[in-house]
Amino acid sequence: MHEIEPYYKWRDDYIAAEDDRSPFYNTEYNEFGYDKQIYNYLIHPQWDFFGSNTLYVKILFVDYELSYAIIELIGEWNDAIDNDIMLLKREILESIVHEGIDKFILIGENVLNFHSSDDCYYEEWFQEIEDGWIAGINFREHVIDEFKSNNIDYYINFGGELDEMNWRQLKPLQLYQKVESLLVKRLG
Repeated sequence: MHEIEPYYKWRDDYIAAEDDRSPFYNTEYNEFGYDKQIYNYLIHPQWDFFGSNTLYVKILFVDYELSYAIIELIGEWNDAIDNDIMLLKREILESIVHEGIDKFILIGENVLNFHSSDDCYYEEWFQEIEDGWIAGINFREHVIDEFKSNNIDYYINFGGELDEMNWRQLKPLQLYQKVESLLVKRLG
């Protein structure tokens, strides 16, 4: 797991640690060693800690004009024990929503498991973004099944092209436009 680095090819376009509107503004990263871990597994030092012991994030891109954010995740999403959605919402998402972001692309290919509790924080997040949306791309099939069996897919869009998107070949705006066009067809 220590070799799984957050996606870095958009760093010329956006760095959360340099964005004074980001919850990770002025974050300094350990360049000499591994200082983060999930269970007994070290993870790359560029991942951002937000309070969860099992789930880390990286805000890859934010566009304040078009009101969208692209967030990559790694680890085990555990609402049952650690209430990761509450931590994610309170520590990261609320500050981003406060800045006017109402469209979220969550990249979940490195989310290994999901353990549900209830859907209160998902519902709250969904209600706060009114005309926006939340899309989960490239989550593993068994993780999506867990989200669906707990009715969280009511709040986060999964399925179809979202599950097999070759997003690394795109620039942030292209990814946003592709996801938005898919969701407009679904929701329209």
